[in-house]
Amino acid sequence: MATLTALGYFLLFLLLSAFAPGLMTSELTGGVSTGLLLGLLQVPVMCLAIVLYEYTASRSVDPMADRIRIQTELNARREAAR
Repeated sequence: MATLTALGYFLLFLLLSAFAPGLMTSELTGGVSTGLLLGLLQVPVMCLAIVLYEYTASRSVDPMADRIRIQTELNARREAAR
């Protein structure tokens, strides 16, 4: 979900850059444009996506991979014992 959110944000940024240049070049305060602000906001959005991905992977994917690895090792030992 976090990956889709980050990709969605990036896609929104690209679409706004392509189809709403007036909005992206409008100045907010102190010479900072909307496009620059949205571009800089991509960094924390991506960091959040990475943290959420790692959290999800460690809770659901890693235990599943460990079970598969253990089962594969057991099957290999059984085959070697034959």
